[in-house]
Amino acid sequence: MKSTAKKQATNLSIRSDLLKKARARNINLSQTLEENLEKILQEQDRRAWLEQNLEAMEAANRFVAEHGLWSDGLRKF
Repeated sequence: MKSTAKKQATNLSIRSDLLKKARARNINLSQTLEENLEKILQEQDRRAWLEQNLEAMEAANRFVAEHGLWSDGLRKF
């Protein structure tokens, strides 16, 4: 997900051995952090959504288990 948000400088601390290896391999630390932080945040958002909506999903599943789907009589498979 590309963002047009303005970049902001920040200070980070990183283990010196990792920094040395990353520099030796020309790894763009800013890009790597952004990509991985975005993945972590998306996963946290997904988990939060599931937690917030768990009760509703369980209620919907109970309803379908008890009453079936409106299309049950229409299916040909």
